[in-house]
Amino acid sequence: MSGAPVYRLTGADGAITLSPVPGLFGGHKRSRIFGRLDCRVALRFVARGTYSKNRVFFADATTAQAAGYRACKVCRPMHDNGDDLK
Repeated sequence: MSGAPVYRLTGADGAITLSPVPGLFGGHKRSRIFGRLDCRVALRFVARGTYSKNRVFFADATTAQAAGYRACKVCRPMHDNGDDLK
């Protein structure tokens, strides 16, 4: 028995919602930074094994900013969706 995958996305208010569509950006709860899912810095931390427990996902960059996260300065996620860095 298998159903469609369900993804846990963080909303602008910080609440977790379930979505059939994966998030476009990942963030870290403690550092309050978000970036692209293929960011080399984030992937390095994920590979170390301690980063994943604090990982959150966002549908878009605007939601991540509204939740109080700042854009990663390495992968510059705000440039991916046409927004300017703030």
